[in-house]
Amino acid sequence: MAMDASEIERLIKQGIPDADVEITDLRGDGDHYAAMVVSASFEGLPRVRQHQMVYEALQGNMGEALHALALQTSAPKA
Repeated sequence: MAMDASEIERLIKQGIPDADVEITDLRGDGDHYAAMVVSASFEGLPRVRQHQMVYEALQGNMGEALHALALQTSAPKA
């Protein structure tokens, strides 16, 4: 079962409350998304850890209900 973009955004914001999240459905199939996540909590963290934080926020849905997520993360620009 595919995930809705609003559910992906909700889970990320629940797990990373200060995050600005932009979700794009890449194929229109509800199964392949891109996410841009900007959060001050990413400041000073390597990109791998930033991505891990987003995957943790998705509560195990990655690879299950959510098939593919092209992920970009960053701390806010000063």
